[in-house]
Amino acid sequence: MTERRIGIAGWSIPPQYKDRFPEQGSHLERYAQCFDSVEINSSFYRPHRRATYERWADSVPEGFRFAVKMPRSITHEARLVGCHEALAKFLDEIHGLGSRQGPILVQLPPSFRFSEEVADMFFGMLRENENGLVVCEPRHASWFGAAAEALLIQHRIARVAADPAPVPEAAFPGGWPGLIYQRLHGVPEMYYSSYDAARLSALAKEIRQEITPNWCIFDNTARGEASANALDLLEDLKG
Repeated sequence: MTERRIGIAGWSIPPQYKDRFPEQGSHLERYAQCFDSVEINSSFYRPHRRATYERWADSVPEGFRFAVKMPRSITHEARLVGCHEALAKFLDEIHGLGSRQGPILVQLPPSFRFSEEVADMFFGMLRENENGLVVCEPRHASWFGAAAEALLIQHRIARVAADPAPVPEAAFPGGWPGLIYQRLHGVPEMYYSSYDAARLSALAKEIRQEITPNWCIFDNTARGEASANALDLLEDLKG
């Protein structure tokens, strides 16, 4: 059976939707009784101790998986250059998740143009130390050409399918074909807007027809709408 994972960028439980989650346990424990995956975004802003990742891993069922967003100090400040020590530290921390570690998300700033030399050096360094799933969310048009596509495939890096898409090609998955990773940020107002029933129904149909392992992460969390959208999509897929 094709792996399908539906989750949210973070496991906070919005007050308006608390009745749709179990009452007992921490927010993560309650979340993990509804979903089998989550995307950790806080790692983008600040580091977490390895012991913290270990505690999170111990709080969820065996089949649960955490995607983890790479720190902005690597992607936005260093722009993938000269960050060997920072990368090693990040990987050591998240390896505290053990078998519950899912994809690493490498989100790049909109102004970051594709450089074959820089990308090859960074992803090569990453692959020397990490064999697990990696996904990249580039947002500059230069990342959607043949050279970037070939490099991502070479390093087994899947390209995110984003909504809304910063360029038309970004709406579709690319790179390494072994994983589809969708990030739904909310439309028309990014991070705020809820997806309507028609969009969720169409998404469920797409996921049912897909034979490639598929992660679908809702990032429209500013007003908590990601929780309702993800739960509704799960119900549709189970129906």
